[in-house]
Amino acid sequence: MANAVLVVDMLRGFLEEGYPLSIGAESRRIIPNVQRLIEQELARGSKIFFICDHHDPDDLEFKMFPPHCIEGTAEAEVIPELAKYPGEVIPKKRYSGFFGTTLEAKLKELKPEKLIICGVLTNICVLHTTADARNRDYPVEVPVDCVASPDEGAHQFALEHMEKVLGAKLTSVGG
Repeated sequence: MANAVLVVDMLRGFLEEGYPLSIGAESRRIIPNVQRLIEQELARGSKIFFICDHHDPDDLEFKMFPPHCIEGTAEAEVIPELAKYPGEVIPKKRYSGFFGTTLEAKLKELKPEKLIICGVLTNICVLHTTADARNRDYPVEVPVDCVASPDEGAHQFALEHMEKVLGAKLTSVGG
């Protein structure tokens, strides 16, 4: 049985300089690890889902955060380092990859053994997607070297919460 890898918000708007919510060069350190994870899982026959912020220009989220990752803009695109990999793009408008998307239906069809969740930001979209996956009783792994946040305290809190409260297994792809 295949796994499903959820690659959350590895988008130009978060990981490239010059965009309103760019999270800084330090967060780019996870890119080679995410590439390694994708390659390992593709070799095992797993399915890759790119879960991507994809907002309307007047999204209410912009009352909290600057406008970002607006549908049809370059910042809503998967970063070039990952765009070459085969996978399905699932656009989202909220923190969780499950809320208002086709992800749940795709996973019911696939029946994965487990979900492997990686990407950014650990404390926002990765955390909320993990919570919704666990609320649907999926076994979840979060490779700690494949998630990032510019706020180290929030990053550590989210990892601990995912492990100790949500029951996700923290792993590493190494490297």
